Amino acid sequence: MNIALTTVLVCLILFLGSGVWIGLSLLATAGISLELLTAMPVGKIWAQAMWNSLNNWALAALPMFIFLGEIILRTRMSELLFQGLRPWVQYIPGRLLHINIFGSAIFAAVSGSSPATAATIGKITLGQLKEEGYDSLLSQGSLAGAGTLGLLIPPSIVLIIYGVLAEVSIGKLFIAGIVPGVMLACFYSGYIVLRIALNPRLAPREKAPFTWSERMASLLKLLPVTVLIVLILGSIYLGFATPSEAAGIGVVTSLLITWILGDLSWKNMVQAMQGTINTSAMICFIIVGASFLSVVMGYLHIPADVARFIATLGLSPYLLIVIFTVFYLILGFFMDGISMIVMTLPITLPLVNLAGFNPLWFGIYLVLVIEAGQITPPVGFNLFVIKGLTGDDLSRVARASLPFLAILMFAVCVITVFPEMIMWLPGFM
Repeated sequence: MNIALTTVLVCLILFLGSGVWIGLSLLATAGISLELLTAMPVGKIWAQAMWNSLNNWALAALPMFIFLGEIILRTRMSELLFQGLRPWVQYIPGRLLHINIFGSAIFAAVSGSSPATAATIGKITLGQLKEEGYDSLLSQGSLAGAGTLGLLIPPSIVLIIYGVLAEVSIGKLFIAGIVPGVMLACFYSGYIVLRIALNPRLAPREKAPFTWSERMASLLKLLPVTVLIVLILGSIYLGFATPSEAAGIGVVTSLLITWILGDLSWKNMVQAMQGTINTSAMICFIIVGASFLSVVMGYLHIPADVARFIATLGLSPYLLIVIFTVFYLILGFFMDGISMIVMTLPITLPLVNLAGFNPLWFGIYLVLVIEAGQITPPVGFNLFVIKGLTGDDLSRVARASLPFLAILMFAVCVITVFPEMIMWLPGFM
């Protein structure tokens, strides 16, 4: 085991450290390890792993949800979301800062992507917040934290990948993400309320309060996104459609809404398709590489040997989760969430099953700790998105996100102590 594990780790560190694409690094590591340590046919096993990993109907939802997010990113639906929410936050301490939270939570329910959520909401809110005199650190930190909701609140691209690899119902994973997603959004908003209560100068007062008639009128601006959420999640929850079919429904509906709004142009469609192809190809390349590496690690008995070794340590289930959390936090410094899942799942999932945790619960836990990687340097995608929007140093953006990183870790503790928060809603399916 020592030779096999050492070979895999050395190859991974060498390739990833030299800047080679993650998917190619995984393929190269698997191929070299298999060639050096076994007599198995590398090409044949690689071809089988590639076919088995991509020949899965559940993955059809992946490009559809990415395309849905790309369409919304390039239309006025996100602007209407901001305008519709603004009248309803005027009496909450922190006012427009909560649009970062609520807007991200709502947009996450139709996009499935964390960077897309942060980019879309940030384009609308950050400039307005700066113009009206809101504290820049709190503005950037709240957006960085709330942007991570794109990974948790369904439909989530990361949950789709986890469901495929762990053979867990994607529909149940989507439903399981709702309660912790709402809980995390409430934690973020609660922190903002507390900060403003301690220091009211961080957020100015609303100059012109909205009337009730203006509030009622603003609800119409929330209608496009609301329709999408109801159709996508409602069709899955009520059993009318699979996640893949719900994704198709969402795309067709978003195109119809875009046409009604007058934003359906050839340029927008081409850009959305290009973004979808680029992102989908990148994710599938990583999945193929990780699947090949998983198969190779199975031939080398690495997951089983590691699981047996950790089992001999006699760790309690809670201590095992603490170790996993530290492990994934360290990985989050250097890798994106999808790569973390596909690379580590062959080792961590057997240990989780051995400790008695439900794979459905572990999927949501995994997303929460991966979310932390989205707001930790040097590879925190949300930090790069906000840096691009504001022009501030990455270190300043990272410092702004620290309180929200602490809230994420608190949420991990909550779902670990109270796992029924995750298991309750899927129990009705």
